[in-house]
Amino acid sequence: MALNSKSIAKSSEDFATGNVSKVLVKFAIPAIISLLVAELYNMVDTMFVGKAIGGTAIGALTIAFPVQRLIISIGLLIAVGASTAVARSLGEGDHSKLKHIIANALTLMLISISTIIVIIFVFKNSIIRFLGATDNIFPYANEYISIVILGGVFQCFTAIIGYILTALGNAKANLIATSIGAICNVIIDYFLVIVLSFGVKGAAIATVISQIVSAAYAYYHFLKIKKSFNISLSFNLKGDITKSIIAIGFSTFIIEISDAIVAVILNNVLSAHGDIAIIIVGVISRVSMFMYIAMLGITSAMQPIVAYNYGAENYKRVKEVVKKSTIAVMMTSMVLWAFLLIFARGVIGSFVKETDILVEAVKAFRIVISVFPCVGVYFVAIYYYQAIEEARLSLILSIYRQLLIFIPVLFILIRFFGVMGTWISYPVADIISALTGIYYLKSGLSAMDEMDMDQKEALRKERSIGAAQRSY
Repeated sequence: MALNSKSIAKSSEDFATGNVSKVLVKFAIPAIISLLVAELYNMVDTMFVGKAIGGTAIGALTIAFPVQRLIISIGLLIAVGASTAVARSLGEGDHSKLKHIIANALTLMLISISTIIVIIFVFKNSIIRFLGATDNIFPYANEYISIVILGGVFQCFTAIIGYILTALGNAKANLIATSIGAICNVIIDYFLVIVLSFGVKGAAIATVISQIVSAAYAYYHFLKIKKSFNISLSFNLKGDITKSIIAIGFSTFIIEISDAIVAVILNNVLSAHGDIAIIIVGVISRVSMFMYIAMLGITSAMQPIVAYNYGAENYKRVKEVVKKSTIAVMMTSMVLWAFLLIFARGVIGSFVKETDILVEAVKAFRIVISVFPCVGVYFVAIYYYQAIEEARLSLILSIYRQLLIFIPVLFILIRFFGVMGTWISYPVADIISALTGIYYLKSGLSAMDEMDMDQKEALRKERSIGAAQRSY
């Protein structure tokens, strides 16, 4: 799909006048699948090494998770910031700004990710220990991290180009790019880990090769963007655009990096209880991530639609998009929640081969997700405030659940209930976050009501003045 004036016009038409439910589905499904296949990298690695090696290898990937999450968090910060800025520029009719946004996004990614990779290599051993690795897990984690971080640039490039393509109306390219990578990862993982017995090294190599394949496909479509908007591949950082990208995408970064911060704390807290506790939290984290994929896919699809209509001052449509997105999030969450509660043993059993670990992991998982559907409105609130450029409030909401609520609750409950307190902390944080999300979402929609009324009043006065002038 070439990115020309017709495709941009079609995207603008969808955002402005298309049936809200259909437009949400159109953009949410590719976003959900893209998030799904992105998570499959670590998920598939965990599944293969868990079956081939055992719980210690799962523990190693659990230790590596914060490093991988840090890299993709930076990529998503830039991707969400750039794609939202692109969508808003379309709504405002400022097409000339697009090429500067895209060039800034890619330059920012290269600088930031390259710096992070160098720092991780230099301080790798200290970082792995800091992440909570025990003596048994350390060598596996070291081997995996040493290789897998090399794919960071390719993974982030794919994310940024994919989000921008979606904002420009070509969600299919993003979907295909990430899907190709996920499929390659499964095939190469099986060959290297199971057939050739390369262990965690094989899983890491499979991930990097797959990310390169995804990036190559995304680059093919990037060439069309480059031609359409006359984008230069030279380093290009404009202060105002860079600040805007970071401000818009920072909340997404916080959401993603919060998982890494919590993982580091959990790994260190649970390491005192032995390898099994770290293995269990690693498996639970990977399975529960799948529950958030539909939620985040819908809200990320909602964001450019809200941003476009907010830029176009169509406040009535903003409200409609947010309300229908909330309903969609709640419904999909309920379905996933029910499925995983019922089939928890079978799902978790696909990762863990040790029976004693499996029994404890299933029990913990059911506690962790016990109130999951209620937290959807919290994520809708975050992405809503991102879309309307309320960066400060969006940031506060982003750090609220994981950093301001979960971590203090964790330390309180683990003191009284031991490892069980860890699992109870999740539903407690979810309930508090849901109530907070409801409050701020209602406040935000009330503000849209007022702006809509002010707009209608201004239009009424303008028409009255026009009528009076014509009568005169």
